[in-house]
Amino acid sequence: MNQQHAHAHAHPPLPAPSRQGSVILEIGGTLGALIIHTGPADDGLEIEVSPIGDDTARTHAAARPRHLSGHTDHCAVISPLPEGDYTLWRTADTPDTVLTIRGGHVTEHHWS
Repeated sequence: MNQQHAHAHAHPPLPAPSRQGSVILEIGGTLGALIIHTGPADDGLEIEVSPIGDDTARTHAAARPRHLSGHTDHCAVISPLPEGDYTLWRTADTPDTVLTIRGGHVTEHHWS
């Protein structure tokens, strides 16, 4: 599928799939992280989040395969995120859901 959202900056080529222990999350204090589980068809899909009330302050990450012990998980990892409520965007103009990020924690969401 590899649907990319429309935004005004360029990206380097996608990196190779990550392996166990190769993604570092910056969490603690008032910083949390978000893992958005996707499927293989979403490889390269850029998923955006923004703080509630500021739809223009978006950050994003590409969904990528993550080779873990005994299986592969496809997900986007966004870290760090200041604690608070965030809009997860389905497309550049379509919100999907609201997620709460808590400092020192990892929030997980299943993209469907």
